[in-house]
Amino acid sequence: MKKIYLLIILFCSTSFPQNSDFDLRVNTGIKEIYNIKFTEAEKTFRSLIADYPQNPAGRFFLAMIDWWKITLDFENESNDDKFFLKLEDVIYQCDQLLDKNPDDVNALFFKGGAIGYRGRLRAMRESWLKAADDGREALPIVEHAASLDPNNLDVQLGFGIYNYYAAVIPQENPFIKPLMIFFPEGNKEAGIAQLKSTAFNGKFAKYEARYFLMTLYFRYEHDYKSANEYAEMLCKDFPDNPVFQKWLGRIAMRNVDYFLADSVFNDVLKKADKKYFGYSEPVTLREASYYVGYILKFKGELDSSIAYFENCISESKKIEEEDEESGFQVNSVLYLAQIAEMQNRKTDAIKYYETLLEMRDYGSSHSTSKNRLNSLKGK
Repeated sequence: MKKIYLLIILFCSTSFPQNSDFDLRVNTGIKEIYNIKFTEAEKTFRSLIADYPQNPAGRFFLAMIDWWKITLDFENESNDDKFFLKLEDVIYQCDQLLDKNPDDVNALFFKGGAIGYRGRLRAMRESWLKAADDGREALPIVEHAASLDPNNLDVQLGFGIYNYYAAVIPQENPFIKPLMIFFPEGNKEAGIAQLKSTAFNGKFAKYEARYFLMTLYFRYEHDYKSANEYAEMLCKDFPDNPVFQKWLGRIAMRNVDYFLADSVFNDVLKKADKKYFGYSEPVTLREASYYVGYILKFKGELDSSIAYFENCISESKKIEEEDEESGFQVNSVLYLAQIAEMQNRKTDAIKYYETLLEMRDYGSSHSTSKNRLNSLKGK
C-alpha cells in the first residue's frame, strides 16, 4: 500500500540563481546529506540561509536532512513531526515570496516540492486522503513553475516520477484506477526518459533520479542489470550510505551474485560494528544478518549461518510486533529449523517449526512446518 500513492506525490527540484558560490554550497550540502553526514549538512544549509535569506533552498534542504533520517528507517516515526514542521516553514516562506511575485520560479518549485514530500510521508503513514490532497495541490504548482522555466533539466525528475508511476501503479493495483480521474495520464516510456535525462544531465537532482531508476528497474521492470548499474553509481559516489548499499546487496541477491551480496552485507555489518552513522539501525542489521546467514547456509557453512539468523531474529524483535513478523524473521526461523534437521537435532527442529506456527504465515511457512512436524513426530 505504501507504494500506491507515489503516483500522486510529485517530487521536484528547482532552478537556482546563476551564482557559483551558491551552486557549490548547495551541491556540497546535497552530497553531505547523501553521505549521511547530517551534522555537516545542517551547517552548510544554515549558512546558506544566512547568506541567501530570500531563497527557500536552505530551508528546503534542511528538511531533506530529516527526510533522510526517516529514510534510514521508515518504521521509526520519531522524526516525522520535525520534518512536517520544517516543510511548513518552507511553504510559509514560499507563500510570502509568491504574494509579492506569483511567478517566482524558486518559490513555486520549493513549495511544490515541500507539499510533495509532505504527501509522500503521509502516504507512508497510510494517511491516504491527506496524501491525495497534497498530490492534487502540488501538481499544478510544479507545472506552473516548469512552464516558466522549461529548460530546467532538474525538474524532469518530478515529471519523470509522475509519468512512470501514474502509468504503472494503476496496472499493478486496479482498485485505485478511479483516483486517476483527478490526475493526468501517465506515460511509462516518457517517465523513464525524463528520469534518465536528469540522472545524467541534472544539476542538483541527478542522484535522486538515479535512486528512482534503480528502484523502478528492480521493483517493476524486473531489469536487474539496469538496476545494478544505478546502484553501483550511487554506491561509488556515496559508499557510506546504508540505503544504497542495501539496494546493491538486494540486487546482487536477485542476480544470484552471492559473492557480491556477501561482500556488500558483510561490509554493512562491519560498518555497524564501527558505529558508522545509520548502519546500526535494527532494520539494517536485520536485513544484512539475514542475507549473510542465507549465503553461509547456501555454502554449507551451517554453524556460521546459525549466528546470523539468530541475530536477524533478535534485531527483528526490536522493531516488529507479534503477528506482524517480517519475512526476514519468519524465514530465519524456518532456516534454523532446516539446519537443525540437517544436523540431526530433532528436538530443536521441532521447536523451531512449532514456533513458526505461532508466527504469521509467510509464503508457505505454516504448511511447510505442519508437514515437517508430521514427519518428525512420525505421524
